[in-house]
Amino acid sequence: MNSVTRTTAEISERRLDGRVVLVTGAGRGLGAETAVALAQAGAEVVLVSRSVKELEEVARRIVSSGGRAQIVVCDVTDGARFRAEIARLDRLDILVNNAAVNLPEPFVDVSEEHLDRVMTLDVRAAFLVAQAAVRKMLEAPDRRESGGAVINVSSQMGHVGASQRTVYCMCKHAIEGLTRAMAVELGPENIRVNSVAPTFLETPMTASFFANRQFRDWAVSMIPLGRIGKPEEVAGVIVFLASSAASLINGASLLVDGGWTAH
Repeated sequence: MNSVTRTTAEISERRLDGRVVLVTGAGRGLGAETAVALAQAGAEVVLVSRSVKELEEVARRIVSSGGRAQIVVCDVTDGARFRAEIARLDRLDILVNNAAVNLPEPFVDVSEEHLDRVMTLDVRAAFLVAQAAVRKMLEAPDRRESGGAVINVSSQMGHVGASQRTVYCMCKHAIEGLTRAMAVELGPENIRVNSVAPTFLETPMTASFFANRQFRDWAVSMIPLGRIGKPEEVAGVIVFLASSAASLINGASLLVDGGWTAH
């Protein structure tokens, strides 16, 4: 195989034509950029979030570039509602389990309200979303041949500890454990399960953090590449994991952290 043929084959492996992908937290930040990148790779994207206006804007970006998208306005912490929405889909091949929240505060000051809020979305809802999505994948008559993929969006905080982030670290460590257990159980069904663990990104969720110059300087100092990440840099990794180019990757956590965890 010459270099031109090899390059063409490699590009083809990263295509997602004919695949249906569901992205939670798709209205903004990493979820929005991931949805756009998946559509550019040929997938039909199901956009899930609570905000119809945000979803409409993401869908507009996708459709204006020739892609396909549909909107599902849903709070993923409502398991019954999410299962009902999944049931309406004709098929589902790939899940990007992205919705999450972070409420940084000192360990001794964490209230039960905040503890429950973060764990409900970041762990309980993530589990129920994955469960409903996999059930749908298993319904596909061609699933043994076509396979499926789940990409859980974790964090570098799923691999390390950090001050002011005890609840978030706990939740993301749980997501890493869930990813590995799902990978072992679902591998024989030809459904691959992996996680992506980004460093701090420039997103609406982190904007208030970076408004504090001292915090921003600290975060940059922890990243050997010397800069905060961009959502599109992680979106490309998610597209890769969703594609056949990653067909032997299962139960892995891909760190997209600029070297944070290499310390």
